[in-house]
Formats: sequence, C-alpha cells, structure tokens
Amino acid sequence: MTANEGIITKFYTAFANADANQMCECYHPKIQFSDPAFGTLNGNDVCQMWKMLLEKSKGNIKIEFSEIKTKGQYGSALWIATYNFSKTNRKVVNSVSAKFHFQDGLIVKHTDDFDIWKWAKQALGIKGLLLGWTGFMQKKIQENARMTLKTYCKKNII
Repeated sequence: MTANEGIITKFYTAFANADANQMCECYHPKIQFSDPAFGTLNGNDVCQMWKMLLEKSKGNIKIEFSEIKTKGQYGSALWIATYNFSKTNRKVVNSVSAKFHFQDGLIVKHTDDFDIWKWAKQALGIKGLLLGWTGFMQKKIQENARMTLKTYCKKNII
C-alpha cells in the first residue's frame, strides 16, 4: 500500500467509524472539496460539512469503500453511503466516485461525483423524481445544503 492509498483508507475508515476529526486529519489545510450537493467548499468548511453530516446521521450511516487507486499525487476510490436523509427520513443509497489530489502527504483536493437526480429521487421522493434532473432543482439542493452548513457553522463556532 502506498502512503497516499493509506491516507484514503484512513479517511474512509474514519468515515465508516463516524470520526470526523480523524477524517479531517487526512486533509491539507488548503483543502478544496466539491460535490453535486454542496458545490465547492474550502478549508475548515470541508471539515465542518463532514462533522455536520455525521451528526445528522445520528450513527445511522453505513459507509463502504473500494477500488482505492493512486498514481503519483493523484488517487481515486469508490464509496457507498447508506443512510436516511434527515429532512425526509427517506432511505438513500448513494454511490460516489471520488478523486483526490495530494500535497505534503495529505489530501489537498477532493472531488466527489454522484448522480444528483438519483439522489434526489431517493431523498426527496416524487418531487425529486419529477424535478431532480432540472438545473433549477439541482441549484435548490445546493443552496439548501450550503445554508444548512452555514447555520451549522454558526452554532458550532471553532
């Protein structure tokens, strides 16, 4: 196992154990994260996002990861999160493709990609099924996610 494969393994093992602090130890201080739900986040907002998501799951999240690969300063992994979406209590099984860029032995860029329409159908039900594919709904999902994170950060000032 390469050092970078070790970092990815540590990250997802910590995620599976609901340990956001250990997840954040894998990140460079200049971390940039992006995904379809939150858009692009930087620095401490990334760690706060993971902490918030784990807290909202109340221990009812299952994380599985596989296919960890690295080449030089780049890496990738596949992971699946199974949980109930906090706003609707609907079950979600989200399959995610992750890409990483490493700097100074830590993850400096983390990009998660998943089918936002499939996620919306599961999380939001009929509204997600009918509108989840639209740019309008995808923008709304991102706005809501970022607002929830902003509220969480205000309540949990570091």
